[in-house]
Amino acid sequence: MQEVIQVLILYVIIINAAGFLAMGIDKRRSRSRRKWRISEAAMFTVALFGGAPGCIAGMYLFRHKTMKPAFQYGMPAILVIQVVAILIILFLSPLKFRIM
Repeated sequence: MQEVIQVLILYVIIINAAGFLAMGIDKRRSRSRRKWRISEAAMFTVALFGGAPGCIAGMYLFRHKTMKPAFQYGMPAILVIQVVAILIILFLSPLKFRIM
């Protein structure tokens, strides 16, 4: 069980780093019209797979996509849905979860 928790923690760290870096890289590349950009769909995909906190942190740290309603409301909505889903799984599931 300890190994599963370690893998989940590592996954959360990696996916959030990916979301954070995606925002930073896209912001830097937005200044040059000749470089390829990271699509908004790719950013939302990272958020959906658990990287919403990293994407949100990158949005506000790099001041990127903060004026777009899809990002203003979409990223926090994804985060809220994920937190609620985790809480439902942990507390309302018939399975017994023990943390550590």
